[in-house]
Amino acid sequence: AGLPTGEGWEQTELPRPSDSLLSLRIVGDSMAPLYRAGDRVIVDREAGDVRRGDRVVVRTTGGETLAKEVAALAAKSVTLSSVNPAYPPRAVDRADIVWMGRILWVSQ
Repeated sequence: AGLPTGEGWEQTELPRPSDSLLSLRIVGDSMAPLYRAGDRVIVDREAGDVRRGDRVVVRTTGGETLAKEVAALAAKSVTLSSVNPAYPPRAVDRADIVWMGRILWVSQ
């Protein structure tokens, strides 16, 4: 046990925890096989501008929490897609988004 030694290991300082970071558990199979039910993701709600192709978690005014990939960004809506083809893309009005955060890390 202990810290790794030898070549190929480099220690990196991590930023202090922030109120913008969340740990969430994946429920469902819409992002399978990329994210599976029970996986944990770390989400940063203040990671900067979200871009097409980013994997995100979205909280809606209706109380939904969705892990998806950003398929398209428009002035009034965001189109979210799933990895699992059984789930069609979904457009969400920006007015219905409480927050949207980029997925930084997953534990499987």
